[in-house]
Amino acid sequence: MAVTYEVSTKLSQGEMLDPSKQRTLKGSVSLSGIGLFTGAKATITIHPARANSGIVFQRTDLPGKPQVTADLDHVVNTPRCTILGNHKFTIHTVEHLLSALRAMGIDNAVLEISGPEVPIMDGSAEPFVEAILKGGIKELGEEKEIYTLEYPVSWSKGEIHLVAMPAKEFRVSYTLHFPESTLLKSQYFSIAVNPHDFAQAIAPCRTFCLYEEIAPFIESGLIKGGGLDNAVIIKNDVVINPDGVRFDDEMVRHKILDLIGDLSLVSNTFHAHVIAIRSGHASNVAFARELLNHLKLEKA
Repeated sequence: MAVTYEVSTKLSQGEMLDPSKQRTLKGSVSLSGIGLFTGAKATITIHPARANSGIVFQRTDLPGKPQVTADLDHVVNTPRCTILGNHKFTIHTVEHLLSALRAMGIDNAVLEISGPEVPIMDGSAEPFVEAILKGGIKELGEEKEIYTLEYPVSWSKGEIHLVAMPAKEFRVSYTLHFPESTLLKSQYFSIAVNPHDFAQAIAPCRTFCLYEEIAPFIESGLIKGGGLDNAVIIKNDVVINPDGVRFDDEMVRHKILDLIGDLSLVSNTFHAHVIAIRSGHASNVAFARELLNHLKLEKA
């Protein structure tokens, strides 16, 4: 699957911007859909924001329109998705939108949402990338603070491992391992995170699941908005989606998509080569906290 000419042209225009400057959108843009877990309908509008304001979610459906900053301090849970919030409200499944914002270099935006969960759309980040390009990318005058890793940092638990190595770019390499599935087996992918490569190779990749694994969640009502139109579903080692997969290794690419979104909660842009083996949202966030503390110590 390749990016369209129109998207490619807009990406090329964005790549002409100064990478050392902060970015936001030129204009507001909206998307609507249902939440994967809650099944709730919601509209999310991405608004431009001033420099140094970061990425902020705002629940427009609640009294006072409360806000929460997309950072590690506001992660409240990671049950098969990443949930932000506080003791008063939450926002589910933020990772796909945050992944698109991070990869497209958007540092500042206000994300107004009219429900409890970011719409799942088609299960990928592609609709969010297209929305960002539709709104346009604007360069701000202020410099972007970029952390550069000087020494390796790692996190492990059982068979899950994450490590960040010093690098001159942000690169992610991921190894997926599902020995119980002859279809999935092991998959590996590595990519430098930049707008063009992300839009072409990562953004279109949808969330996936083994039917046998999620059937209990569906039966208990914990996944109310999932289906073949927003997830790759594998049953009896066969992809049951009528259109099949978008890439032979779509699953490992989606894991990279999730990881980029979770690591965006570090807030500051950083350069490092992140290598992950079998990680998920909980381990991604735990590693992100370890990485942030490490970066702060190096800077000090």
